[in-house]
Amino acid sequence: MSTKRDYYEILGVGKNATPEEIKKAYRKVAIQYHPDKNPGNKEAEEKFKEAAEAYEVLSDNEKRAQYDRFGHQRPGAGGFRGQDMNMEDIFSQFGDIFGGGSPFDSFFGGGGGSRTRQRKGSNLRIKLKLSLEEIANGVEKKIKVNRLIRAEGVTFKNCTNCGGTGQVRKVVNTMLGQMVSTTTCPACNGAGQLIDKRPPGVDSSGLVSKEDVITVKIPAGVSEGMQLSMSGKGNEAPGGGIPGDLLILVEETEDKELKRNGNDLIYDLHISFIDAALGTTVEVPAVGGKARIKVEPGTQSGKILRLRGKGLKDINGYGSGDQLIYINVWTPKKLTAEEKAKLESLRSSTNFQPHPDSTDKGFFDRMKEYFG
Repeated sequence: MSTKRDYYEILGVGKNATPEEIKKAYRKVAIQYHPDKNPGNKEAEEKFKEAAEAYEVLSDNEKRAQYDRFGHQRPGAGGFRGQDMNMEDIFSQFGDIFGGGSPFDSFFGGGGGSRTRQRKGSNLRIKLKLSLEEIANGVEKKIKVNRLIRAEGVTFKNCTNCGGTGQVRKVVNTMLGQMVSTTTCPACNGAGQLIDKRPPGVDSSGLVSKEDVITVKIPAGVSEGMQLSMSGKGNEAPGGGIPGDLLILVEETEDKELKRNGNDLIYDLHISFIDAALGTTVEVPAVGGKARIKVEPGTQSGKILRLRGKGLKDINGYGSGDQLIYINVWTPKKLTAEEKAKLESLRSSTNFQPHPDSTDKGFFDRMKEYFG
């Protein structure tokens, strides 16, 4: 179990907080624990990093949705990347929320201004089709993706417009005195570097496309439309910086026999009137093989048999679903003269007249029992 604090608690906001409220809360906490304001204070530095990690997740709609659903144990990616962030990452990645390339220039006399802002590469998005068996057991896949990476032979030089900081400072004289603001350098777009030399075929950012083979571990119990994220496996950033993420959208391949309903698996079993009346043992499909079930004599059409724990694993670790077998008693559409005669001889038999008792549940009672 994770010992991390709740991200909403760290920033002091509720789970329904708007993006603007989250941004404002992070700004407040970051200023409070900023290293320039708390020199040599390790505890303040850890709280500063903790707040940055919380903001990195809650400011991203996709990551926030995953956190709300799964908590810190995000599936398929080993948790969120915040634990790997260093101070350089924080200053480069979140500086813009303070209106400039360096978040703290206007608060601490430019203490953060010497830090070069790093770009973050763009994210990649792919779709991954999974069979029911792969979803049930989890699977490791090797997938090919075309990523933008920094090309060999490309050299960079510091941007002369910003001196390699990625930021430009502007001083404005007002009646209250001098006001200093910082903005992203328009010449290098905040990278702090410009391409000096590049070989033929390399784009203006110094990147080339390369096919990579990436190993993806898919946990058991994922579902259609779920998005997994692999940090740092997206496109690289020009001139260094933080690579983007690889976003994997799960698509389920429909199974021919078993239908999924949440973590439960449903199978429609058709049996003859004879087997329903006399009872029988049948084999039904199950994930990874077959299962044998017993149909009791006198089984009615619509009865649901339950194989507990034979469904899909819950992705949050809350056990497994069940396999539900819906009994459908098959009525012949055409009869021979001999078959008609035999059935006619039984028409008036009291035993063949419907007389349901309290154990023979109707459709709504069965649905109520199932959903309960």
